[in-house]
Amino acid sequence: MNDERYLMNLAQSFRAVPIFMLALLSLLLGGCGYNDFQRLDEQTKAAWSEVLNQYQRRADLVPNLVATVKGEASFEQETLLRVVEARARATAIQVTPETLNDPQALQRFQQAQGSLGSALSRLLAVSESYPTLKSNQGFQDLRVQLEGTENRITVARNRYIQAVQQYNTLVRSFPSNLTALALSYPIKPNLSVSNEAQLSQPPAVDFQKK
Repeated sequence: MNDERYLMNLAQSFRAVPIFMLALLSLLLGGCGYNDFQRLDEQTKAAWSEVLNQYQRRADLVPNLVATVKGEASFEQETLLRVVEARARATAIQVTPETLNDPQALQRFQQAQGSLGSALSRLLAVSESYPTLKSNQGFQDLRVQLEGTENRITVARNRYIQAVQQYNTLVRSFPSNLTALALSYPIKPNLSVSNEAQLSQPPAVDFQKK
C-alpha cells in the first residue's frame, strides 16, 4: 500500500515539473523584457501604418488639386509638373514593416515624401497670384483638406517617432538588451530629416490677400 502511494506521489511530482518549468520560463521572459518587445514592436508597426495612411490621403488629393488648377489656363506648367512627378515618386516607394529596419530605405521614402510636400507648398504659394483660383470654391475646399492632412501627417509622424524611441530605449537598456541580443531585436531607424521643422508646417495660403 505504501509502495503504491509512493509511486502515485512520484508520478504527480513528475507531472508538476513541466508546469513549474513553464511558470519559471514565463517569469524569466517577462523579467527580461520579452513581452515588452512584442508590445512595443506591434506599437511601432501600428504607428507606421497610420503614417502611411496619412501620406496616402495626401497623395489621393493631388489629382483633383492638379485638375482644378489646370482650369487656370495661364498657370505655371512647371509647378504642376513638379507636383505630378513628386507624387509619382512618393507613391512608387513602398516601405513595409520589414524594410523599416533599413535606414537607407526609410531615408529614400522620407525624401520622396518631403519632395511632394515641397512641391505642393510651391503650388499653393503660386496660386495666390491667380484671383480666379482664390474665388474657386472647389480649390479652396481642396486646400483646406490638404492643410488638414498635413496636420494629420505631423501627428502620425510624431507618434511613430515616440513609439520607436520607446522601443529603442528597451533595446539599449539592461537587462532587456541581453534579450535583444539573444533574439536579434535591432535598433530601429527613426524618422529624422534635415528640414524636419519645415516639413512639420502645413502649407498655408491666405486667400483673403489681394
